[in-house]
Amino acid sequence: MSARVHVVTDSTAGLSALEVLRHPLTVVPLQVVIGGTSYDDGATSADAVAEALKTFTPVSTSRPAPQSFADTYAECAAAGAESIVSIHLSGDMSGTFEAAMIGAKESPIPVRVVDSRSLGMGLGFPVLAAAEAAASGADQAGVEAAARSRMAAISSYFYVDTLEYLRRGGRIGAAQALLGTALAVKPLLTISGGRIVPLEKVRTSSRAIARLADIAVQRAGDGPVQIAVHHLANLDKAHTLADGLAERLPQADEIVLREVGAVIGAHVGPGMLAVVVAPR
Repeated sequence: MSARVHVVTDSTAGLSALEVLRHPLTVVPLQVVIGGTSYDDGATSADAVAEALKTFTPVSTSRPAPQSFADTYAECAAAGAESIVSIHLSGDMSGTFEAAMIGAKESPIPVRVVDSRSLGMGLGFPVLAAAEAAASGADQAGVEAAARSRMAAISSYFYVDTLEYLRRGGRIGAAQALLGTALAVKPLLTISGGRIVPLEKVRTSSRAIARLADIAVQRAGDGPVQIAVHHLANLDKAHTLADGLAERLPQADEIVLREVGAVIGAHVGPGMLAVVVAPR
């Protein structure tokens, strides 16, 4: 570990193994429980979660224990880090941020814990920006500032086949108001202020996906932008969506296509599609 500042995040950031290896970065996993058996996020596939949900096998998730963060911070210090910036999914969606705050109290080196107010690559892009700043020699304040700058620019939009899985997990937020008409519409949702809120109601899945693309293009603007397309058990449509965005956004320097992990998948359900728009 050559960087003075180490970045810590959680598994909902959806980062690839290569991205983690290339940066001064550690990922603390959340847990998913399928049929009474607990797995670290990443230790079981999102497809397994999708199948469990389809067959009504009980699925739940849990945050990391504060001690997991305390141990991670101590390991970073032992490896030579002088400080840590720990960036996590929205505190309104999970107790992970709170667990990191508790764990930071036991850290032998200074820790700044940041609530990304997002998840998926809405968290992942700021984490990578922070890790790149750390690798370039930025101090703790500079690393945190890099993350917050990316956070401020990011918008996330997503489509779900049904709101039922969000309702079961208690993550539905203001979108609760759509439940009464859920059978008649395909909801488009967004993340605002760290919460899932309704964006639009669309009559068909094909129209919902088309609108998802239109909204992403409008939000991207004309300048450099990073795009992530997420899905759960919906690879063909995710490919189509990503290819269409690549054609319409030639200025995009990166379009990431990535299935969400097991923990996010447990709450959004099979068929979910999402676009994260991160202007440079």
